[in-house]
Amino acid sequence: MKSDLIREKRRREPWFAARRDLSPRRASLLGLLSFALPLLIWSAVSYLPFLWHPDMELQISADRENVTTVYVAGDRMSQDFFPEFQESVRVQNKALEAALASFDPAAEVPNGAAVRRANKKILRHLVPVLISNGWLTEEQAKDDGAIYDAWGRIAKGEAEPVRPRLSDENRAIVAKNWTAMSKLSAVYDSDRFISVPLLSLVPQGRPANPDYLPAPHEVVITGIKDFTAPPEAERPSMWQRVGHSIRIVFGGFLLAALVGVPIGVLCGTYPVFSKLIEPFTDFFRYMPAPTFSTLLVAIFLANDAPKVALVFVGTIFQLILVVSNTTRRLEMPLLEAAQTLGAKQRQLLTHVVIPGILPNLYNDLRILLGWAWTWLVIAELVGVKSGLTEFIETQGRWRNFDSVYPVIILIGLVGFFTDQILSAFSRIFFPWTTEAGGKPNPIVRAILFIPRWFRDAAAERIPYRPETRTRQTGEA
Repeated sequence: MKSDLIREKRRREPWFAARRDLSPRRASLLGLLSFALPLLIWSAVSYLPFLWHPDMELQISADRENVTTVYVAGDRMSQDFFPEFQESVRVQNKALEAALASFDPAAEVPNGAAVRRANKKILRHLVPVLISNGWLTEEQAKDDGAIYDAWGRIAKGEAEPVRPRLSDENRAIVAKNWTAMSKLSAVYDSDRFISVPLLSLVPQGRPANPDYLPAPHEVVITGIKDFTAPPEAERPSMWQRVGHSIRIVFGGFLLAALVGVPIGVLCGTYPVFSKLIEPFTDFFRYMPAPTFSTLLVAIFLANDAPKVALVFVGTIFQLILVVSNTTRRLEMPLLEAAQTLGAKQRQLLTHVVIPGILPNLYNDLRILLGWAWTWLVIAELVGVKSGLTEFIETQGRWRNFDSVYPVIILIGLVGFFTDQILSAFSRIFFPWTTEAGGKPNPIVRAILFIPRWFRDAAAERIPYRPETRTRQTGEA
């Protein structure tokens, strides 16, 4: 009955109440929405045709005379330029139709070899359509004879593409080209290929996002493909790149923690260290860490050492100041009580200050680990490019952003789940803190189960000592 009253009270509580905790159900719902809403917005922009689609994604390869750029299926062009491109292809075809219709297979054509090479390129304009409809595989699409046969089937109405559908204009072009090609041979013959210019297919496309914002399904498909691909020659696999990047971040961060935590604790405890170290640290933290990249390469050479050093330099100065501030917030009555009981200066540090700041120090290191992750991309560009950053930089240069997004998302997921795991372990390490109270969510409970089982099992193996109980209770 009491639990029902509590649930009813929480249900009636307003959503917007200053400094009041939300119910677990509402908190879980909002946590889910924090991830779902960006995904829904991204999906809406990508899939709803009446929203923002400034580009056209080509579904059929196309080219035109006097332009060196060759557009293939999957390429994007602006919606303003797309009609102009289509019209230029139509004008080009109109100039060629008469010669193609009157083609005489027995007549000699000047510059026939160059025309045949150009015609074989036009022959391959249908390849994306044939593959997307499942008529040819990637390997079979390398065979010009199979492509030639597909032109014939489409021209004679024996096959009808559905992904995408050919426009009436392009079906007519396929028929005109096939009529001229089949005058020489009904089967493909490279040496007897038509030597009169064929008509180019008019570009077809669909509204799409710019290439720097691929649709979610494109990101998922490409990500699965990239992360399941085996390593090639000297190029590492994606999972090897992930391991390399994690080593860079954690290597630099752990070194910064080993050096910075003791210095920060000393600065927060003793004013002499604070006045000696913090002014220079505060000055140095405003210097961008990448400015030292050349110097780090000169000192540590061009492999992983300067990358780890850059993460170290970018993290340690903030770490010192944060830890010193956390140490300084320790309540003075604790120190005064220890001094009243006769504690010396060294005992104050080891028995009061360090145990007193451990929970807050742990949380500070969690936050600073996230800071260390922000240096990853810059660090892996130092010296020889490596890891996930080398892949991002290469794919971005070729505008393969559907390969870039999975890596960016993966970096965020690694950092997020690392932080969640560390947060879960804080409930074990510091069960007396306020943050450890309450019922953890299912994910945290799953994370906590194994270490808690080991802790309880170890406690059961410790023998009971009555004299310890007597001393603790003050009994004789």
